[in-house]
Amino acid sequence: MSKKHFADDFIDAINSDNTLNEASKNIVLRNLAKIKETKVNILITGATGCGKSSTINALFNANKAKVGQGVDPETMEISKYEFDNIVLFDSPGLGDGKEADLKHAKAITNKLYEKDKDGNLLIDLVLVILDGSSRDLGTSFELINQVIIPNLGDDKNRLLVAINQADMAMKGRYWNVEKNHPEPELVNFLEEKVISTKNRIYEATGVKVDPIYYAAGYKDGVSTQNPYNLSKLLVHILRHTKEEKRAVFAQDINSDKEMWKDDDRLEDYRTEIKETLLESIKNSASAGADIGESIGAALGMRTVGKVIGGVAGGIWGGVKSIFGF
Repeated sequence: MSKKHFADDFIDAINSDNTLNEASKNIVLRNLAKIKETKVNILITGATGCGKSSTINALFNANKAKVGQGVDPETMEISKYEFDNIVLFDSPGLGDGKEADLKHAKAITNKLYEKDKDGNLLIDLVLVILDGSSRDLGTSFELINQVIIPNLGDDKNRLLVAINQADMAMKGRYWNVEKNHPEPELVNFLEEKVISTKNRIYEATGVKVDPIYYAAGYKDGVSTQNPYNLSKLLVHILRHTKEEKRAVFAQDINSDKEMWKDDDRLEDYRTEIKETLLESIKNSASAGADIGESIGAALGMRTVGKVIGGVAGGIWGGVKSIFGF
């Protein structure tokens, strides 16, 4: 049974509110219904063992993605995972042999050219995950430089690159297990890897990317490690998502605040996530209606109306609780 959609709370509140004129109310209700139907389609790819499944499970509190065991690819096809509003396409990367690589490259290319029912490109974002524990990323750069970038079209902003398994980048050395963060020696190593990745892609393609590093964490029997920089990864994703679509992440992201608490503290990622989601909900709901103040009130930005304010309190409180406010 699906969980209740956050937009339904707003729909109930708007229907009960007597301060809005019918024309504005109808516009907002249509906008909220559209939010429920909006999909963000993300193609996730990377070499076998880079941690795609662990990343999916951490971001969306899902066990839909099977975590691979051993070196054999879990599947030769692109797997599809559907949440309420987020649709993930999990594709193998390169490095599984010449014949398999050709098949993977063709499948990825076809997916990048696929269009939705409105004739727009289906894939909103391409997230390429690199294995931070590997010294040989040649096949991953081949995937990015020769398969993905040439087939992205004009909007290269759809490409995101993230380096996973930061905790194992130096074979586990300089990772503070108790505090779940890297020591300075490992931070320097990871930052150099980020710069090297950025420069290598730019030199080969002329495309600028801003890679980040993180650790998806794991559950291995009785042993558990929470993610590191997962909040930074989500900010990375949100910044590359079209503003009108960002709101839908509020429905599907992992609600376990423990997953989001450990990061590099270089920026206040959790506040940005909260504000980005709330601003997108407000703008999406009020688009085309002359009621910006009222929708702002619904998000707790102003106090106008008990019913809307009450709903907003629930949404605001839920988002705050996830990110530790």
